[in-house]
Amino acid sequence: MTELAAQLLESPKAPQIIRQVQAILNDEYKRRQAFYEWMDDDMKAEFINGEVVVHSPALHRHNMAVMLLGTLLNTYVNVHELGIALVEKTLVELTRNSYEPDIVFFDKSKAVHLKPDQLYYPAPDLIVEVLSKSTQQNDRGVKFEDYAAHNVTEYWLVDPVRETIETFTIDADTSEYAATGLFRVGQSVSSQVITGFTIPVKAVFDAGANVTALRALLTA
Repeated sequence: MTELAAQLLESPKAPQIIRQVQAILNDEYKRRQAFYEWMDDDMKAEFINGEVVVHSPALHRHNMAVMLLGTLLNTYVNVHELGIALVEKTLVELTRNSYEPDIVFFDKSKAVHLKPDQLYYPAPDLIVEVLSKSTQQNDRGVKFEDYAAHNVTEYWLVDPVRETIETFTIDADTSEYAATGLFRVGQSVSSQVITGFTIPVKAVFDAGANVTALRALLTA
């Protein structure tokens, strides 16, 4: 039992609070279904804690980081037949919320169950979010907690302004994310869930370095 649940059950008001929470969650469920009917392929939107979050167009540096890292990851995963990597427009449906991460990876055990007409995806094994002013609060807040709660084994936060990559993996003792590194240009970053995937940080922010890294991955 979690500490929060234990504290709740100590209160005489526990039944009343639980009924109120259930009513809120039931209402959220209805709004979530309405969200699915409302959204279309041309927009990037998420459903977070009962609210629809529509994202504005991203800055060029954000788009470039997504594309460059996505290219490296997708190429490596395909060459070594490790699973499936997807870039954007992947609606990950968790217990309460629906997110569209920038990049996701499903290992073979999960990828085999994905269908050609898949619309809503289960929790992947790796999620990458590229930070921006409008999204970083959620990327470091509710998503950080929610991804860990649904056992997304590895989480990367890419900062295209500072040109850094932060990596996190699930701590077996706490079932929460523990930081595994902050990597800058001039260093290399490795995935814990994608065996052998090691790239220069610069390759996520520089097209020339990306081509060099891509060649290295193809010949590895």
